[in-house]
This record gives sequence, structure tokens and C-alpha cells, in this order.
Amino acid sequence: MTGALGAHVVVLVTVSSRDEGIRIARELLNKKLAACINIVDNVHSIFLWEGKIDEAKEALLIVKTRLDKMNEVISCIKSLHSYQVPEIIAIPIVYGFERYLRWIDESLGHA
Repeated sequence: MTGALGAHVVVLVTVSSRDEGIRIARELLNKKLAACINIVDNVHSIFLWEGKIDEAKEALLIVKTRLDKMNEVISCIKSLHSYQVPEIIAIPIVYGFERYLRWIDESLGHA
């Protein structure tokens, strides 16, 4: 495997719309903060907000990046996101296809 264990992450980000997701995704890619971003439409979210149960139709970004990029990823997303408290959750990739992980590294520039 390329890089240290846990060096690669998948970041989950819910957004208010597909258009907002596309805007954020393009900026992350342009800044080489992510190698690939999937946008999943029609996510039905049920959540607690300000002490009440709320629901929203959202889109979900699935961002492939590295842990060393997370501070910049969070800053970029927050600057473009419409939510007061956006979901930005990084999940470590504990194992993956070596060539894919190498492609992430090559896309972002080596750490």
C-alpha cells in the first residue's frame, strides 16, 4: 500500500443541492484537495437540529483525499457551504487497491 496506514480518507459532506455539491467539488478538485468526488442525489436526511427532529432533501459528496489535506479541505468546504454547521466527516481508508491509492497521491501531489 502507498503511504502510511490511514493516510487516505473518504470524506462525507451533505449539501443542500446538487448544484452546491458541484460547486464545492469543482473547487476541491481545482485546488488539488481531492482526487475524486462522487455526488449522490436525493438523499433524505433526518436529523436533530436545535433540539427538534428535522428532515431535508440533500445531496451527499463522497470525497477521496488524504488526511494531510483535511484542514484545507474543511476550510474550502466551509467557505462555499450554505449550512451553518456543515457535515464534514473523514473516514480512514484502512486498506485499498494500491494503484488507486497511488493515483490519489499522484493527483494531489505526494505528502
